[in-house]
Amino acid sequence: MQRGSSLHKLLLVLLSVALLSAGWLVGTGLTLLVALIPLLIISENYTASTRDWWRMCGWAALTFLLWYAATIWWVWIAAPIGPFAAGIVGTFYNLCAFMTYHYVSKRGPRALAYTLLISLWIATEWAYNSADVMTFPWLLLGHGFSSDVWAVQWYEYTGIFGGTLWALVSNVAIFETLRTRTTTAKVRAAILLFVPIILSLTLLYTYTPSKRHAEVSVLQPNVPCYMDERIAADKYNPTADIKRLMDEVPTTSSFLLMPESAMAYIPSVGSVDEAGIECIAPVIRYIYSDRPTPTKAIVGASTVRYYGASPATETARHSDIYGWYDHFNSALLCNSRGAVEDIYHKGRLVIGVEAVPLKELFDLFEVDLGGVSGQLGWGREFKIFENDGVCMAPAICYEGLYGEFMTGFTREGAEVIGVISNDGWWGNTPGHKRLFDYCRLRAIENRRAIARSANTGISGFISPIGTTIGPRLTWDKEGVLTATLELRSDKTIYVRYGDWIARIATYVAVLSLLYYVAYRTRKRNHLVD
Repeated sequence: MQRGSSLHKLLLVLLSVALLSAGWLVGTGLTLLVALIPLLIISENYTASTRDWWRMCGWAALTFLLWYAATIWWVWIAAPIGPFAAGIVGTFYNLCAFMTYHYVSKRGPRALAYTLLISLWIATEWAYNSADVMTFPWLLLGHGFSSDVWAVQWYEYTGIFGGTLWALVSNVAIFETLRTRTTTAKVRAAILLFVPIILSLTLLYTYTPSKRHAEVSVLQPNVPCYMDERIAADKYNPTADIKRLMDEVPTTSSFLLMPESAMAYIPSVGSVDEAGIECIAPVIRYIYSDRPTPTKAIVGASTVRYYGASPATETARHSDIYGWYDHFNSALLCNSRGAVEDIYHKGRLVIGVEAVPLKELFDLFEVDLGGVSGQLGWGREFKIFENDGVCMAPAICYEGLYGEFMTGFTREGAEVIGVISNDGWWGNTPGHKRLFDYCRLRAIENRRAIARSANTGISGFISPIGTTIGPRLTWDKEGVLTATLELRSDKTIYVRYGDWIARIATYVAVLSLLYYVAYRTRKRNHLVD
């Protein structure tokens, strides 16, 4: 290749990176509808040779690695290995789809190549999203529309994989228009681009709010995550600060949400033994100012379950003093008397910190991201916290990234979703902003209002159509917010059937690969042109 040709390809790569990254950096994901076209142009200008395959693979790998670097660099602040591991695994998945497309487009029907690009991309996203440990769904294409909730109201039917499908078919349709310049291709591209937007706007303006409501409060104490910062801010023991904020909570609220790890930041509490959990009653009563109130608090805590001489789970740790035990990242349902009425254990754990792949090998990289590091116990049961007939889901932080997982709460009867989080580990970076925006997509998928309490980051409320309700508490702010939220009991198509688009795409990918094998076999035998 000539030097000028390589420079041209590099510019196309950088353009693709910018278009891919916009949804996570500049507030709109609509650029995803054309983001892969520069890569498709590069692929079009290569031949079917093995050397050109590797050249294309290099350009595609560079694109996806730069995309990851531009959008998840902030993970480095808490876990230096994080962006490297996520970038490598994510790039591998993206390359599986794109390089299969490149290979087949040079040797088989173009329609088959397009089908494989779309179906394999969705299938590999689903694999990355569904794994227990090796999972980091931050850059699934459907998540890129988290700032464009007005355009993706149909997520109540499809979930985020509908957004991925929209992005991919739009790229293919527009590229085909550029390649063939036919009227048919132009009409097809226009339909694929604008019909989903028209459908979304129709759903948005015909949405009927529920007549049932409940008042919910969220508390953001703004406790620094790292010990040296806590000491410098004079918040080593934030109990008094939480109590002061608690006094601002109206007694008419059904629930108060305190952030993930709230109890773990109180030195007198630390990790709570599940068998003796009543030990935190004095702290809870103090926070409530010993005033009787019907408001129940959902409080983040680190809990411990002891098993004795035998490991009861694959995640259990061993201590010479206590025997086998599990640590959990938990949400506690507390009343004003200090009693813990129920416990929910986090079911989606943060890779590399709470869920450690190849734990023996990676122990060196364990980082404290909330009082407990290393392999935590898995919560395998969805819980619904109830107060006076109001049913709330007690989701914890990272779980908000997983659409199908979050529908488990709704299927169990959640009428409103609570999310408690601790976003301070990454500083004032795009991380905490996207975590809030992903909840906007979860609200649409479930058609449930969401109340979100962060230690620091963004706390606030989201309507069932994904819009923000009232003011928000942003980075480095403390305070209490209260809002009246809709209560809904209906179940969307996505709640009922989950990631059905991804499952269909996986079947289509397998059938398309088999068709290509049959096509090549027939071609070698001169049975097709």
